[in-house]
Amino acid sequence: MTGVGVVTVAHGRHEHLRAQQETLARSPGRPDVYVVVAMGDPDLEAVLGDDPRPHVVPIDVDPCGLPLAAARNWGMDLACDLGCDVLVGLDVDCLAGPGLVSGYADVARGDPGHVWAGPVTYLDPAGPGGYPLERLADLDDPHPARPAPAPGEVEHGGDPALFWSLSYALSAEAWHRSGGFDERYVGYGGEDTDFGQRVAAAGLCLSWVGSARAYHQHHPVSSPPVEHLDDILRNGRLYCDLWGEWPMRGWLDEMAELGLVVRRGRDYVRA
Repeated sequence: MTGVGVVTVAHGRHEHLRAQQETLARSPGRPDVYVVVAMGDPDLEAVLGDDPRPHVVPIDVDPCGLPLAAARNWGMDLACDLGCDVLVGLDVDCLAGPGLVSGYADVARGDPGHVWAGPVTYLDPAGPGGYPLERLADLDDPHPARPAPAPGEVEHGGDPALFWSLSYALSAEAWHRSGGFDERYVGYGGEDTDFGQRVAAAGLCLSWVGSARAYHQHHPVSSPPVEHLDDILRNGRLYCDLWGEWPMRGWLDEMAELGLVVRRGRDYVRA
């Protein structure tokens, strides 16, 4: 069997998830399978519609936080079991542009030894009527920290450290080669950067495809994310043990300036 599976992991953000489903329903290249992994969220299934028909998978929340890495693995593995040869990971906050599913399917099948990412636009808060789902391209302004090729163009040889799980795709073959996400990462931070390293170690190339555009719905954030400090320290220490350096250094340095952490040798600890 062949098919395209879109996988989303969610805890809350029900309105964002429902809007995402609507953009997938509007997409000219619709997914064959839509998997939503509900992390400790028994009410999630009730907010979803029937188009595309969702496969909702519940997973318990870990005492240390949301099991983001494990949830992504569960979702991707289910999409493979359901016969998908192309796997698309989409953050719960992301709306799918009209060409996202077909754009990812084309490149993942054409170059199955790559992990693909598309440009993501961070949207301003929606107005009273919500986002104009039929005119998302009018809002196009990709995040400047990642490559953003034009529709119809691709770029190869991306820095593995730039991988992000907001929007990405790969063949089922590449997914199995990568080994998936490391489920020892629990809570906020680190698992994306680790997956980028696993992709490179597996001999896969990170590439960018301009046709697969996504739009990130607004929600409040803090910078640096001080409410996730314990997660960042725990996951960052794991990453350092595996790869020899700390991720999220910008946030850690900002937290050090705030007096929240201190550097001890190669380690960061609470102040």
